Amino acid sequence: MAKLQFDWDACLNLILQTMQAVQQGLLQLLAWLHLAAQIDGQPAWPFALRLSGEVLLIDHGVARALLVALAWLTVALLLLGLALFWRRRRWWLLTLAATLSWFAPWPAASLLTTDATPTSFQSSPHPFTAASIVRGEHIYRHQCLACHGADGRGNTPLGLALPVAPPNLSSGLLWRRLDGDLYWRLRHGKGQMPGFADTTTEQERWAVIDYLKANAAGVAARDTGTWPRPVALPDLALGCRRSPVTHVRQWQGQRIRLVVGSTTAPLEDPRLQSVLLGRLTAPGSRTVGAIDCSSSDSNALRAIAILTGIAEERLPGTELIADRDGWLRARSSGGAWSQSDMLCRAPRAAPATAEPATGGGIDQLIATMDAEPVRFIKGGLVH
Repeated sequence: MAKLQFDWDACLNLILQTMQAVQQGLLQLLAWLHLAAQIDGQPAWPFALRLSGEVLLIDHGVARALLVALAWLTVALLLLGLALFWRRRRWWLLTLAATLSWFAPWPAASLLTTDATPTSFQSSPHPFTAASIVRGEHIYRHQCLACHGADGRGNTPLGLALPVAPPNLSSGLLWRRLDGDLYWRLRHGKGQMPGFADTTTEQERWAVIDYLKANAAGVAARDTGTWPRPVALPDLALGCRRSPVTHVRQWQGQRIRLVVGSTTAPLEDPRLQSVLLGRLTAPGSRTVGAIDCSSSDSNALRAIAILTGIAEERLPGTELIADRDGWLRARSSGGAWSQSDMLCRAPRAAPATAEPATGGGIDQLIATMDAEPVRFIKGGLVH
């Protein structure tokens, strides 16, 4: 049964990836033909609607109906191709292909489309960094805090006084919107919310979105002890003793352990690239071997505090682990790892294919991370 479930999830992911690739490919083609305008240096989606996979994630019956319809369409296309070469049966094959196409059980178009904005398929051209999170926080506090509140829930005197309450930016709503759609709202506003196209730069608007993601993760971690939706480890500038690596992003494909300065160094683990944030106040004899790189990024401590929901003064001693794809998965306050430290888990576990977990603790944690990769879906599209 688990195998069948995994296959269905993989199939649904493939459908979503195909929907995304088709739309992005169409947009790039229109841009190449000079049929799509440019907004802030990226091509603009010229249509009022776009395909959306949100309903497919909620109602698997609709997803199965779409899969069946696509299967019918595939057979129809094969028959059409066969008709080009089999002249004696051409009209029979063409009739059958047309019949299959016409009667394919397509779900209602309203279930597969949603309103689009010109920037729906835009994404940030700037990396997700500690600096961008802190810059976004600064702008948010000056432009958004009065209505949306520090936690993004909108429970402020001004927010509650509005005819329509502000959206909860700490809920799943943030992940049900494409980054490009959020960018459009920041740029032009909606309803009671003003636009900030004239008061912020393109980079500042993307920084606000980075902050919203980090802040929502921190609020969830503080309130529920989990990251219900994936959040990436922000990029940091590094100084490494034995490596030419200068930024965290260069370690793509490797697990990363971030250690916030404490009185003791972590145990050395060859499965992890260890980064020290700050400094050890009383380094032990194993410090040199345990720490691969250090970061003196002035924004790092504040960014990690936002992501974890932990006050900066309480961060020393905290360790974070990011998986091979760069997603933050686990957090520990004392270095003694257990399954309860896994803050971001896949909703459905994949079959274990990782290294055997014989030692418990961090061994089991790493095995679980490798066996349950993150499949991040935002706005019905895989990211």
